[in-house]
Amino acid sequence: MVALAVCAATVAAGCGEKSESTTPGQPQPFSLALDFYVNPDHAGIYEAIDDGYFREAGLNVQPQTPSDPSAPIREVAEGRVDLAISYEPEVLLAHDQGLPVQAIAALVPTPLTSLIWLKDSGIQDVKDLQGKTIETAGIPYQEAYLKTILDRVGLTTSDVKTVDVQQTLLPHIISGSAQAMLGGFLNVEGVDLKLRGENPTVMPVDRLGIPTYNELVLVANSDTLDERSEDIRLFLEALERGTKAAAADPAGATKDILAAGKALDPKITAAEVRKTLPLLLPADTKQPYGYMDPAEWQKFAQFFADQGQIKALPQIEDVLTNDLLPGSQQP
Repeated sequence: MVALAVCAATVAAGCGEKSESTTPGQPQPFSLALDFYVNPDHAGIYEAIDDGYFREAGLNVQPQTPSDPSAPIREVAEGRVDLAISYEPEVLLAHDQGLPVQAIAALVPTPLTSLIWLKDSGIQDVKDLQGKTIETAGIPYQEAYLKTILDRVGLTTSDVKTVDVQQTLLPHIISGSAQAMLGGFLNVEGVDLKLRGENPTVMPVDRLGIPTYNELVLVANSDTLDERSEDIRLFLEALERGTKAAAADPAGATKDILAAGKALDPKITAAEVRKTLPLLLPADTKQPYGYMDPAEWQKFAQFFADQGQIKALPQIEDVLTNDLLPGSQQP
């Protein structure tokens, strides 16, 4: 990663029924490729596992941690997993490359990717980046983010020095070898730096001229979506329950993440969970859990096309569907 979601207490009427392929008492395996190692973005997933919501839905959800954050969307495109967690930009890129992928829910509906600098960097505003070193994780489309951010204050990429540090963002900004980072998450690196007493300024990219987007989305194989739709609908209903339960009990959500993760720091994880949980539910309570705004996707896709990241604008209904969200009208 660079840097680096209730029905009733039981599955109630109207929340969906178990798939016909599910043997009573034996939840069927359901594979989920995570976007990265276990972290607070996954709080709803692990709460739903721990509280048994997936099993009540007839699903034995089996999260898989990738060795490469770019791998999950390829895994689902190739039919090796039932769902994958990926990023809205990655869905657009994969579709542009002809891969059969479609976003079916927003896991984190708001941008987490941020421009971050520390108090001691001498930076007060984006215009102060001139002559500074900005560390990145080397993600190509984030170069378009940086260009856009700099353009707004009359700078170009030649006015700054960029260094690709892959996933080791924190050491460079803490040591001062880089004065800013682009690609850290507001709920991960931003929280970590604050706990270290580094006084970070954390600016999500949608506050810097980048069209808003869904940071993390659940992605299905569009070729097999119809035949898996009932299982996916049940998964999302259970995930909504897990997310709401996590939001109501941050301490319990932290415990679940620490139990599922490896070598996570309890203090940092607890702070990250508290920052993350409010971001996992839709800001507009009139919208169903996991809702993706087609107009926002259209605007972001246009930005990607204008920046040369994709060759052609997609039909938005080809890259996302809200039809399987909890409370949506079943076909």
